[in-house]
Amino acid sequence: MCRHARSIGLQRAEDQEIIATAKLAGEAIITHDLDYGHLLAFSGEATPSVIILRTRNTHVDALTCRLDECWSDIEEPLRQGAIVTVEDAAVRIRLLPIVRDN
Repeated sequence: MCRHARSIGLQRAEDQEIIATAKLAGEAIITHDLDYGHLLAFSGEATPSVIILRTRNTHVDALTCRLDECWSDIEEPLRQGAIVTVEDAAVRIRLLPIVRDN
């Protein structure tokens, strides 16, 4: 099941509010916006997960097809907490939390 930010009254919400809502609901964020990956990478938190879509074809049918193609590879990392970047020919997974070496 997917919910659009607009359908839950968050169409004008700040990114941090959307992140907090997703975390509370145990949901992942699906977006084209790179800001979510940056915010989560530097948060020190393990959730929520985010899928960043970086495909040429942004039609909903094409995006759904692409997610179906890679779902078996990304499902478990998303449960654990991850930043997943889905491109036309590649998928990159970075588990959260991201810990900086000192």
